[in-house]
Amino acid sequence: MSRADSRPSRRAFIGATGAVAATGLTAGCESPAPKPSRLPSPASPAQVSPTGRYQAGITLPQPAQPNLLAVVADLGDAVAVGPLLAELGQAVHTLTTGTDPRLLGLPPGDLTVTIGVGPRLVRKADPSLPGAADLPRFSREQIAPQARGGDLLIQICAGDPLLLPVVAAALLERAGHRIRERWRQSGRRGPNIPVDKDISAPRNLLGFIDGIVGPHTAAEHQRHLWLAGPAPVVGGTIAVLRRMELDLPRFTALSVADQEAVFGRRRATGAPLSGGTAAWDPNLGAKTPDGRYLVPADAHVRRANPTVVGAGLMLRRSYSTDEPAGLLFISFQNDIRTFTNTLARMDDSDALLRFTTTTASATFLILPGFDQQHPLGAQMFH
Repeated sequence: MSRADSRPSRRAFIGATGAVAATGLTAGCESPAPKPSRLPSPASPAQVSPTGRYQAGITLPQPAQPNLLAVVADLGDAVAVGPLLAELGQAVHTLTTGTDPRLLGLPPGDLTVTIGVGPRLVRKADPSLPGAADLPRFSREQIAPQARGGDLLIQICAGDPLLLPVVAAALLERAGHRIRERWRQSGRRGPNIPVDKDISAPRNLLGFIDGIVGPHTAAEHQRHLWLAGPAPVVGGTIAVLRRMELDLPRFTALSVADQEAVFGRRRATGAPLSGGTAAWDPNLGAKTPDGRYLVPADAHVRRANPTVVGAGLMLRRSYSTDEPAGLLFISFQNDIRTFTNTLARMDDSDALLRFTTTTASATFLILPGFDQQHPLGAQMFH
């Protein structure tokens, strides 16, 4: 049950208090009306453990929380990376378990904090490690130097939007002068729409279900998501962040049929234009009687199809944004080529990219999980 579902409506509240008042009036002056009982408070979302083999905020919780704040920062050249990460990990533990006074009394609920390090820091530890490569440049980018790359990612997700700036302030205060913020972006996800058994995804600002294709099972996670080696990165993954502005007026001016041709899916259901349900793989060879492809040659689902690209699956955990109006694209994968090869093919002739402008771009090695005996980042930064 959602928080909204558990909250009594205003009409129900008025009705209940009105009934209490009427009881008092009919009982006479000597019998004061009984006080109304305290309204039940909404149930807080279940806490997500910050410790374990993998960091939270990637596959857990499921579905993803509705609110996100991503903070990208740089470290000073003389900063000892290992001690800083260990301190941040300890702060994540106290914040997510609700024992940190800097929460200002807010219950943590389903709060998660996910920490990643950028290519410069990975190269500093070992240039041969996954995550050491910077993202290449692509077309349709208008990225200021401040919004490209970065040394540190702090991804904060929660059901309660009030937690996001409070937790960010606590972590930045803990880091102090050792880090310098580059940029930050908040976002939110709409209601989740069932796609298949145990799989759901939200709509994006263009009205289409976002994130249908991806690794969903534990076996797929092992194959496409988590890093299996070398030892310092086992249990980590590679994140890509791309902030994109969407040309909503121009896309909205299209007919529904033309909008669906851009994506290669039905807007209402997410089903591919070749038929079936949202969970079905598109039949890229299916044609109309007069020989036209049911899924257009430049449709997004064709240009980004993992089989066509020859790449693995990426776990997308994207959020819609207000300022700018668009999308904070977030993907996790165990091989950066899963993203770069896909975007290189899209960059050529994907109809969706005609409505996007990328304004920030970065990649990070999401560190393996941690606990009290194994501090965050300890294997990489001794």
